[in-house]
Amino acid sequence: MNSSTRTIGAFEAKTKLGELLERVGQGSSFTITKHDRPVARLVGFAEDLTARREAATAAIRAQRRRYTLGGLNARALREEGRA
Repeated sequence: MNSSTRTIGAFEAKTKLGELLERVGQGSSFTITKHDRPVARLVGFAEDLTARREAATAAIRAQRRRYTLGGLNARALREEGRA
């Protein structure tokens, strides 16, 4: 499986779509550009889900680092709420 991303122009992508889909199915991915600016990504379905899952996990972890309990104990707060 090839996990590297190759850049390809929109015109070439249009003319070689069938070949690109075959290669994506084998693990390749492509960044499609228009006038040398990235406009789309062509990736396999499972790869896209994995990337989205990893991005969501990273975002949740970043949020966790931003907020703290200020020295309070989560278990003690939970027990206090039950009282």
